[in-house]
Amino acid sequence: MMSTNLFDLSGKGVAVTGAGRGLGAAMAKGLAAAGASVMCAARTLSEVEDTAHAILDAGGDARAMQVDATERAACSQLVTETVSAFGHLDAMVVNHGVGGVLTAEDIDEDHWHRIVNINLTGCFNCAQAAGQQMIKQGHGGSIIMTSSNASLVGFKGLTAYGASKAGVDQLARQLAVDWGEHNIRVNTINPGEMTHKMQHRQSGKKSVAHTDTSADDSQFDLTPLGREGDPSELVGPVIFLASNASSFITGHSIPVDGGFTIF
Repeated sequence: MMSTNLFDLSGKGVAVTGAGRGLGAAMAKGLAAAGASVMCAARTLSEVEDTAHAILDAGGDARAMQVDATERAACSQLVTETVSAFGHLDAMVVNHGVGGVLTAEDIDEDHWHRIVNINLTGCFNCAQAAGQQMIKQGHGGSIIMTSSNASLVGFKGLTAYGASKAGVDQLARQLAVDWGEHNIRVNTINPGEMTHKMQHRQSGKKSVAHTDTSADDSQFDLTPLGREGDPSELVGPVIFLASNASSFITGHSIPVDGGFTIF
């Protein structure tokens, strides 16, 4: 009998990239707590093993796998291993990414290609592999990409990063159009300033991330909730998008940024 809980993920097979720490680890654990079986993937195997062990210790179901999302074959293997472990792939959370602060005039070819290759091309590699499997299965699925509020507004020094994440948003829209007929939904979550940083340095009382190069409080002054987000605050949105609760939502970007981008 189907559960009446729209947010119940029991019986769902889910893969999460970038699941070794920070946002990805929080989402992987949250999805497992909602009932999903989770394949935790990242470039550093020891980190995703820690995430998988934490899920297993909490009574959930998880596996760990080393994946470099910039390699298409590795993304295909991630899907294959997820299906082998859980029988099917119902949701893919494409969360891996890298930041970096450089003003536009200082961006060299290596910086540009590194950011775009990991954040955008790697995202497509994972999404394509997931979409191919979901089409084969014939019962749809959900692909969720971690973007950024830097795709929605401008930040000084984030030309390459912001462009790559804006590409992720548009990729979601395009895939939503291409795969809607297969009942495959594609959406993005767009976090704002988080307590977990991809890259950071300490400056005074604030942890200065790739989205804040000024070391002042201006970003927090412009955030209605007046604070950074915690990775755990992405759990609700990702469960929502992976579950039947969002069954008629596709091609959209959901800012999770304390209201920063409403101004």
